[in-house]
Amino acid sequence: MYRIEHREAVDAYTQLHGLEQVLPDRLRSHAAICVFAQGENICVQGEPASTLYVLVKGKIKVFHNSPEGKTLVLSFRTPLEVIGDLEYIGGDAIHNYVEAVTEVSMIGISYRALRESGEDHAPLLRFLLEMMVKKLNYRTNHSSLNLMYPVETRFANYLLSVCCDETDARFRGRLAVANVPDTANLLGTSYRHLNRVIRKLCDEGLIERNKSTIQVLDPERLKRLAGSLGKEG
Repeated sequence: MYRIEHREAVDAYTQLHGLEQVLPDRLRSHAAICVFAQGENICVQGEPASTLYVLVKGKIKVFHNSPEGKTLVLSFRTPLEVIGDLEYIGGDAIHNYVEAVTEVSMIGISYRALRESGEDHAPLLRFLLEMMVKKLNYRTNHSSLNLMYPVETRFANYLLSVCCDETDARFRGRLAVANVPDTANLLGTSYRHLNRVIRKLCDEGLIERNKSTIQVLDPERLKRLAGSLGKEG
């Protein structure tokens, strides 16, 4: 990660996303643009939390590691998204891992600066509340959608989240074969059934699987398979 301390960079992203009222001058003077490389950890589960991040460019993955060593991917998020809001309000350690799927730019503001210059600023507090409600709605909808849609549709939507980025047509990610069991858990199905779905999509030419990775070959057909679930996700 590297930081861009120039106020002009902070102002440019603030204006781009209409955050001038949310982040007034007194807060922007303490902010920086934090740039993370693809695959770099932004937050590490269990470590002390000290910074509020506002995602303004790129895609991130949020996942949780259980005490048994299992990984559960919770979501993929694009701008606007806030990281560290729950920890800031609750005073907790970081709840989940957050990783950059693409190169990521974030507005970063320390908790100390927020407490000194932002706790009485109603637009900021309202913005944080709206972001937390958005996360709650996403998790509720995700649980419901796992019951409403077939595994093939849910897996197509998941692959698009992992392997494609609508803001960067050149980006082509891959799903590690080693993560297929955890993906099955996330989608609410068995490892055996998900493997059958993967073989079917390979036979139809939508994806390709080798010993280590799964890659999307035909994103347009995969989007059609994801259908309305892709729009809701």
